Amino acid sequence: MNNPTLKMVFTNPNHFFAFGFGSGLAPRAPGTVGTLVAIPVFWVLQDLSWPLYASWLLVTFALGVVWCGRSSRALGVHDHGGIVWDEMVGYWLTMFFAPAGWQWMLAGFILFRFFDILKPWPIGAVDRRVHGGFGIMIDDILAAVYAWVSLQALAWLF
Repeated sequence: MNNPTLKMVFTNPNHFFAFGFGSGLAPRAPGTVGTLVAIPVFWVLQDLSWPLYASWLLVTFALGVVWCGRSSRALGVHDHGGIVWDEMVGYWLTMFFAPAGWQWMLAGFILFRFFDILKPWPIGAVDRRVHGGFGIMIDDILAAVYAWVSLQALAWLF
C-alpha cells in the first residue's frame, strides 16, 4: 500500500506525525507544505533556552527515525513524498540560534528548502544509500546543516 488516505493518516499516530500532522497529504509540494507547518511550531519554541531547544531537536529527530521508518514500511515505499516530519525537524535545526524576526524565519525556510531540494554533496549520496527511518531523516538534517551555516553567515553579515 503506497497511497495513504486521510483516515489512515489521522487514525495512526506513526502516520500522523510522519505526515507532519497531515500536511504531507498536500497534493502538490508536500515537503514545502510540511516545512510551512514547521514555522508556527518554531514560533512557539523560539524563546526556549538553547539546551531545551537542542533537546527538542534530539527528541524530534529520534522520534522521526521511528515514526518515518514505521510509516515507510507500512506504505511499502522508502521515502514516500508525504512523509514530511524530516522537513519539519530540518527547518527547526536550520533555525537553531537564528536571530528573531519573520525575515529570518523566511530566510531559514528558503535556505532549507533550497538545500533540501538541491541535495548538494554529500546529501544526495546519503539520500540514495541510507535507508529506513534514519535514512529518511538524515538527508534533511544534512540539508539543514548547510542551511544553518548559510543562515548564520547571513546573520553575521547583517
